[in-house]
Amino acid sequence: MTTDHTPTGLIGASIRRVEDPVLVAGKGCYVDDIQLPGMLYLAFLRTTYPHAKIISINTNAAKAMAGVLAVVTGEDVKQLNIPVAPMVQDQKIPPHPLLARGAVHEAGVAVAAVVAQSRALAQDAAGAIEVEYEALPSVIDAEKALEPGAPLAREELNSNICYVATKKGGDVDTAFAQAEHICRMHIASPRQVALAIEPRGIVVKPEPTGDLTVWLSTQAPHRVRGDLATALGFPEHKIRVIAPDVGGGFGSKGPLYREYVLACHLALKLGRPIKWIATRSEDFVTTIQGRDQAMTSELALKKDGTILGLKVRVVANLGAYLYSSTAGPPQRMMGMAPGSYQIQNCHVEVVAVFTNTTPTGPYRGAGRPESVLNIERLIDKAAKELGLDRLAMRRKNFIRPEQFPYKTGVGVEYDSGDYEKSLAEAMRLSDYDKLIRERDAARGRGELVGVGVSTFVEPSGGAGFESGTVRVERTGEITVLTGSSSHGQGHETSYAQVIADKMHVSMDHVAIRHGDTLAIQQGVGTFGSRSMVMGGGSMTLAAERVIQKARRIAAHLVEAAPEDMMQADGGFAVAGVPEKKVTWRQIAAAAYGGRVPPGMEPGLQETVFFDPRREAWGFGAHVAMVRIDRETGKPTIEKLVLVDDCGVIINPMIVEGQVHGGVAQGLGEALREQMLFGEEGQALTGTLMNYAVMRAGDMPHLTVGETITPNPFNPLGVKGVGEAGTNGAPPAVANAMMDALAPLGIDHIDMPYTAPKLWEAIRQAERRPAARS
Repeated sequence: MTTDHTPTGLIGASIRRVEDPVLVAGKGCYVDDIQLPGMLYLAFLRTTYPHAKIISINTNAAKAMAGVLAVVTGEDVKQLNIPVAPMVQDQKIPPHPLLARGAVHEAGVAVAAVVAQSRALAQDAAGAIEVEYEALPSVIDAEKALEPGAPLAREELNSNICYVATKKGGDVDTAFAQAEHICRMHIASPRQVALAIEPRGIVVKPEPTGDLTVWLSTQAPHRVRGDLATALGFPEHKIRVIAPDVGGGFGSKGPLYREYVLACHLALKLGRPIKWIATRSEDFVTTIQGRDQAMTSELALKKDGTILGLKVRVVANLGAYLYSSTAGPPQRMMGMAPGSYQIQNCHVEVVAVFTNTTPTGPYRGAGRPESVLNIERLIDKAAKELGLDRLAMRRKNFIRPEQFPYKTGVGVEYDSGDYEKSLAEAMRLSDYDKLIRERDAARGRGELVGVGVSTFVEPSGGAGFESGTVRVERTGEITVLTGSSSHGQGHETSYAQVIADKMHVSMDHVAIRHGDTLAIQQGVGTFGSRSMVMGGGSMTLAAERVIQKARRIAAHLVEAAPEDMMQADGGFAVAGVPEKKVTWRQIAAAAYGGRVPPGMEPGLQETVFFDPRREAWGFGAHVAMVRIDRETGKPTIEKLVLVDDCGVIINPMIVEGQVHGGVAQGLGEALREQMLFGEEGQALTGTLMNYAVMRAGDMPHLTVGETITPNPFNPLGVKGVGEAGTNGAPPAVANAMMDALAPLGIDHIDMPYTAPKLWEAIRQAERRPAARS
């Protein structure tokens, strides 16, 4: 991946990540590395029932064990709950206690907790607690939960529906009445586990001042601090949340979890530090999971492929309890249903449903992959039904470059785009015509080979403001404080590139600080591909303000007009007289030493809370070629080309890494990963023995390309890219799989495309008379 450099050479340069040497040397500091004097350990007793009434809890044996300091049940902390604000009108928000009271509603929910002097002792004591249950009927599948007579996942409610939300644009009824063809599909996206390499964890320390210091593996220190204060009824300004090194998150480490609140509550009560680190098994069934949506859609068309209208109904599985972000991902369809296409007549309905499963929420893509999968599978199926070329149909309906900013049929405004350009680049890099010839030749030999394409949009940023502070220190070095907290994105590198470039200094003169609510101004966090869009945008604006002030100070020092001062390496110089230079160190000395122009405040620091009140819309085109072994059903991706447009590229190496990571998780969804529950609600794939996460050896070769369409509403011209791989790759693979199976008369199979699933589909197709003839 290449891009043009800025004149100073930093923006657009593939600079190796400066934060990596410490991490790869094993010298990072994660939550479990925090060791404090007098530390206690927290453990939980978790139910194996997906839905049951709690008859009794006997904690006597646990309390009698030497070294156990506290044993609590739901009744002991009944005043504490997870705070959840409604996202849509008439949303149902059932109680979310820290420990189950009266009943359990998902396997894995905690019914009791133990604090002890060692981790092993706490776990042994939790295992000594006896609980008597009365099993209740459970419901696992969201669509079945809507059927008449379905068991109630939450007995406090009168139905399993959490909310119904709709978005409508144009005249959908007329569009369908005038349609010459209607394409219909039902698509189910598999539930996935985020599976960050570092499980969730917390260390909490009550301070002698009455404050609370919390080390937390989180993506959003300030937001979690606010929710924690609300849950505890504790002053927010007396809570310090520190996110040390965080071993991945992918959306799952955004919300405030039960264990965090209880650890803080018990630490305050006992006056001792407490640590809780999830086991991998706990992390599987207690951390929010992703996807698990069923989409039923209709696409109204003319016979020439012109799209007239679109109807989408989403049934989303929210699980048993709500976290702050659980209700969000299904609503993405209401902004993304039209995809890259001119579809002004559009109706979207989202039905969010409670079931007796682990709660869902954002997972890399957070509703985007489902939306892209839906429209891209529809386009391919419609083209086939109409006998049209699938690329020509896409091009016919693309939003054109001159139409931007473009308001879609669901009321969202895309900032900029050139979808034909990215598709053309993907065709070039993949040598698409050659792929089709190779596919056809393989088919002539009876082989199952297919080629698939997806074109997509990817919203990024959003979720309110992000903050950035740029401070020039007394010696001229620069400190940047960002509310965007890193957990693997490369902030220390890419942010330093931006500021060093803007301020004409070397990167080693810039320090990036984040992840500490005591040191950093209020921020929002890192998720939704918002880091460079929002965090980079805020610090860029702050840097520009610092530069303008510094220009005036420099002019004052050399007795020149501010408009005559030009930025130069390491400071400013008088235009046309480069030897008449003022360094950042000299400017800072003047700013803090009182030698500033009359009427100017001393100091050299600016803070910006940046909120463009719109998302940035990246886009791209992916191409896949797959082969399916007819005898075993084993799928192989033989080619995967990824062209993404994220606007101006700050660091191509980091962008390419983000694309690779997103594709790895996207291919997991497409090929092998699925969190499954049995009919009675127990997790069937709740360990790494049976949850088939992608491994390095499973990855195909990736060909990465880009186009660059700057974002006109962002100071850096950037758009997000962290979720592009989860958005574009799965539908490209899905379309390729269905292309491979088309000779057998198969037009749709839901992901993941495991060998047993494909083998069974092939055998069934071969038993049909049409397939044998």
